[in-house]
Amino acid sequence: MTDPLLPGDDMIDGHTLDELSDYLARGRTPADPAIEGSAECRAALEALDRLSRTTRTMLEADAANRPADDGWVARILDGIRLDVQAGRRIPVAHPDPTADLALTEGAVRALIRGVGDGIDGVIVGRTRIDGDVETLGAPVDVHVEISVRYGEPFAELARRMREAVVAELARHAELTVATVDVTVTDVRDREPEEERP
Repeated sequence: MTDPLLPGDDMIDGHTLDELSDYLARGRTPADPAIEGSAECRAALEALDRLSRTTRTMLEADAANRPADDGWVARILDGIRLDVQAGRRIPVAHPDPTADLALTEGAVRALIRGVGDGIDGVIVGRTRIDGDVETLGAPVDVHVEISVRYGEPFAELARRMREAVVAELARHAELTVATVDVTVTDVRDREPEEERP
């Protein structure tokens, strides 16, 4: 089913996710200036690279033993497609009243995704920022969907995710975060190298 929030044909700054995935698989060579010059494409490449590193061995082992349930992978790819879109403009305060500084909503979602993907056992599926991000000081709610490794403590991972998101947004974006809602949407098998004997 197509997500109505995704751009038409799932394009990311003129490129499909499949094109970006193929480019990444080729080691980003030869360099494509249209891709490398796009912040949205680079964010998608980084997210695809993290996903690839996390799932490669696990999916190969699943294929050898049983049909892989790649539904969670599809949900994460849908989240990446949505997250890298520029979205709304988030102003940044500056002492010079003539300065007009801003971040894109996509850049903020990429920050959230990077923080979550840096937590062992977590893969970020989708992020959403609700509220008036275009007005300095207006409260916003952050929603993050995550996939966790089987056997990991859900409550602890959700707490770490919330704390990391709050800290990262305080450091890089001038958002007044009212809540950070973390939902575990998928539980995936342990990667083979992490299985206990």
